[in-house]
Amino acid sequence: MKPAIVYLHGFSSSPSAWKASILADAMASRGLSERVFRPTLPHVPVDALAAAEDALRVCEESGYSPTLVGSSLGGFYATVLAEARAIKAVLINPVVTAKKPLEQFIGVQNNLQTGEVFELTREHIRQLEAMEATVLTPERYLVLVETGDEVLDYHDAIFRYAGARQYVMEGGNHSYTRFPEMLPTIFDFCGFSCQDVRSV
Repeated sequence: MKPAIVYLHGFSSSPSAWKASILADAMASRGLSERVFRPTLPHVPVDALAAAEDALRVCEESGYSPTLVGSSLGGFYATVLAEARAIKAVLINPVVTAKKPLEQFIGVQNNLQTGEVFELTREHIRQLEAMEATVLTPERYLVLVETGDEVLDYHDAIFRYAGARQYVMEGGNHSYTRFPEMLPTIFDFCGFSCQDVRSV
C-alpha cells in the first residue's frame, strides 16, 4: 500500500498548529494532500486516543499504510498506537511518561491554538498512565529532539527510545525549530519514494 502520515498534535494545540500546517503544505505541494490525516485530539486522553485510532482507521480504509508523526503529547499517543498496531512513528520532542511533565499543568488551561478553555485533572493523568506502553520496539521509531526544549528534558526521550534512530539537535525549543529542514528525513522514514516527494 502507498504510505501516508497521521499527524498527532500536542497538548493544548490543534491540527492547524505550526508543524501540522508545514507538513500539510509540504504534502500539498507534492500532490499528496490526500495522504496526510490530522485529527483533532480532545484534551481528555481516552477521547484523544479514540480520535487518533479513528484517523488511522480512515487512513487504512482509504488504502494507505500509515506512519504516525506525533509532537509532544502526540508523541506519547503515537507510541501507544505504534506498539498496539505494530506500525512506525516519528516522535518530535515527545512526552515519554504521563505523570512527570503533565502534573504541572493540572488545572484550567487555554488551548494555545483555538482559545478553548479546558481543565486538566488528575483523572486525565491516570488515564494516560493506564495507556502507557510498557514495552517498546526501537526500530519502529524516528526520534527528533532539541536540547533547548524548555518543557521536557530531552534526555528522557534519548533514554526511553534507546536503540531507535535518533537525531539530537543542539538548541531549539519545544516547538522543534528544525522541523522544516527535517521533512526529507521524515518522508524517507515514512516510506515515501523520491518520486512521491518530488518538488512541484
